[in-house]
Amino acid sequence: MSASLRFTRRVWKSFIDNKGHDAQCFPNLVIHRAVPGTVDFSLKIEQSNLNRVGTVHGGLILSLTDTLGSLAVASKGHYMTGVSTDIGASFIRPAGRPGDTLHARATLTVMGKSLAYTRVDFTNPAGDLVAYGYHTKYVGKSSSDPNNVKFSEDGEQVIEGTDVD
Repeated sequence: MSASLRFTRRVWKSFIDNKGHDAQCFPNLVIHRAVPGTVDFSLKIEQSNLNRVGTVHGGLILSLTDTLGSLAVASKGHYMTGVSTDIGASFIRPAGRPGDTLHARATLTVMGKSLAYTRVDFTNPAGDLVAYGYHTKYVGKSSSDPNNVKFSEDGEQVIEGTDVD
């Protein structure tokens, strides 16, 4: 398992251990792959993820955009992933029904000294784009967190900081 994937899963575990929003809304989120700047996920759709017409609620897509965008920042070695300054989504087609699996790829498009910009593409099991979200985060203060690490270019190894399994 790559160092970037281990680290991103560690940050996700800290979200869940907080017992806040993420733990309540999507505790069954699975992180499949993480390389610096890109993370792949899946989520089995449950009844609680639906709107009143029986398809995935747009609020779930926005909430996932927030969390997955944060984890894209984490995939670059940031333990504290900053705070949201802007978020939005476009909905292309229904994202699924209970029992379906929603797939997502979160990409860190740019990270500067103060702001990080992410995009999350959501696809159905057939690979069709169902929605995409964008997320801007203020990361200025989080860049100096002592739990941060620096990865090799491919994300396989930690080259600065502590690699915790």
